[in-house]
Amino acid sequence: MFPLSIKGLRFAPEQRVVLDGLDLELSGEGISIILGPNGAGKTLLLRLLAGLLPPHAGSILWGAAALPDGRLAMVFQQPMLLRMSVFANVEFALRPQAMSAAERRARTDNVLERVGLAHRAKDCARLLSGGERQRLALARAWAMQPRLLLLDEPTASLDPSATEAVERIIREIRTEGAKVLMTTHNLGQATRLADDIIFLAEGRVQEHAAAQRFFAHPQSPAARAFLQGELPWRIAFDR
Repeated sequence: MFPLSIKGLRFAPEQRVVLDGLDLELSGEGISIILGPNGAGKTLLLRLLAGLLPPHAGSILWGAAALPDGRLAMVFQQPMLLRMSVFANVEFALRPQAMSAAERRARTDNVLERVGLAHRAKDCARLLSGGERQRLALARAWAMQPRLLLLDEPTASLDPSATEAVERIIREIRTEGAKVLMTTHNLGQATRLADDIIFLAEGRVQEHAAAQRFFAHPQSPAARAFLQGELPWRIAFDR
């Protein structure tokens, strides 16, 4: 699946250009976080990669292939859960995979334990709190052992304690070998999690750099303006 190479990606519904010739190349390691102003196309880019929308122009290459090998999962800002038990939400997602019922049960039990939901396995998923629902969505994706995990604002509506739990799970998934590509508006979260930052503005990647370098020395005027406007203190960048 890697390197993931995106060239000339364009999406312009009803003549409104959202992505305008976007180019990006990603390795298969680490956590890459997408930043940018509202309307920059962050969520749209994830949906295009997930195959939920077709681009109007451009190409996406997964290594040398035109399609991913299936080891791709996406978790949305508002988790999409089945009207089933916590256990069944994870186990059901594993049914298309070539494994026995016993293997599905064992993997489901394992990931629920790791996200702290084993004690709620028999409960209806719709009864979970917001943080628990997001942990369940991550458990379901984790159980599929994705090579690429797409996360769209996974902690946007969570309190600090729930956010910390979700961030811990994301780090563990990355440690087990998944590439994580994630959007967030939380710059503190980006500094905690990101190995590299992809900054989108005006329909294109304006900057793609290691996280530490991006926050200390943003190169593009758009990124500098974004950081100075978003952070609750004034920043003076080195020239």
